[in-house]
Amino acid sequence: MEKETMIVTRKIQLLIDSDDKEVIRAAKDQLYDWQRICFRAANMIMSHHFVQEQVKDFFYLTEEIKLKIADEKKEANGILNSSRQNTTYKLLSNHFKGQIPTNILSNLNNTLISSFNKEKDAYWKGEKSLRNYKRNIPLPFGAEVISKLAKTSDHRNFTFRLFQIPFRTYLGKDRSDKKIMLERILGGTLKLRASHIQLDKGKVFLLAAIAIEKEQHVLDPTIIAEASLSIEHPVTVKIGRHEHAIGNREEFLYRRLAIQSAVNRVKKAVTFNRGGHGRKRKMKSVEDYRNMEKRYVEYKLHVYSRMLIDFCVKHRAATLLLINQQEKEEIAKEDHYLLQNWSYYSLKDKINYKAEMAGIQMIVE
Repeated sequence: MEKETMIVTRKIQLLIDSDDKEVIRAAKDQLYDWQRICFRAANMIMSHHFVQEQVKDFFYLTEEIKLKIADEKKEANGILNSSRQNTTYKLLSNHFKGQIPTNILSNLNNTLISSFNKEKDAYWKGEKSLRNYKRNIPLPFGAEVISKLAKTSDHRNFTFRLFQIPFRTYLGKDRSDKKIMLERILGGTLKLRASHIQLDKGKVFLLAAIAIEKEQHVLDPTIIAEASLSIEHPVTVKIGRHEHAIGNREEFLYRRLAIQSAVNRVKKAVTFNRGGHGRKRKMKSVEDYRNMEKRYVEYKLHVYSRMLIDFCVKHRAATLLLINQQEKEEIAKEDHYLLQNWSYYSLKDKINYKAEMAGIQMIVE
């Protein structure tokens, strides 16, 4: 029996693998040119597919015109000269051929059409507006265009070529599993899927989509774990007569408020900080504390979600039910204190990710 897999994403900083400043500048200029094209192309794709989906509602056209958004070769009343997916790819080719690799256009087209098809019912009902893509859109590409993946001479990083641009990873003090995953991709035990290149304030990041095997556990479909997220205890879980509280208010919230108080104190002293590089230099201590809070919260939420899933696996629960979660999120939207200090959404996402990895179905009530 083939093992089930899921896609995880790892954000890895990249450097242009060259000592020549002109090569580095030219490579980054090229990437930013492609990003500008992707920004235009993404909005064109969504606009054209929205019009194609809604054209049947153009009731003001004459009765003699019978429209069907389909390939004329396959449908009698079809008005397209190719498949719907191919229409926008041909559109992009006409506008941007020779300016950007076709692999990027193809992956962008496939990804956006998939998103559109999932959301089109909500568009039709008026529950959601059409997606509008910004100028910082990531560049999608297929894994097949990555070549010459290898370790650096010091075995700390990896080099590869993407569209003939030489890249080198910058893992730094990697405390996660990024290096291990890259080693497994190099060894052939893991597969890289269609991924993205992200440009952020002059830095380049690889958003690597990696297919990994799900954890194999013996779970009982009749056993249901009921979990509740609250301000007093980050997570309270109950399975039958077994109940367990994960974390507490003092451990999470008070520590977070203490860091926020430090931020406010540092803000008041910003005026007296040494300058030299304008606002960035003066605000450095404030940003350091803000990053400290962010790292603390991320770490704690990972710990809480891991403890919850381990508890479910220990008691063989195949289903995890988050009780009254939607109601709590609505309350949090109206309460600035809760919205600012209690990370409902982030904790829920981390629980969902780890539950999927363990083969546990999560239901939000």
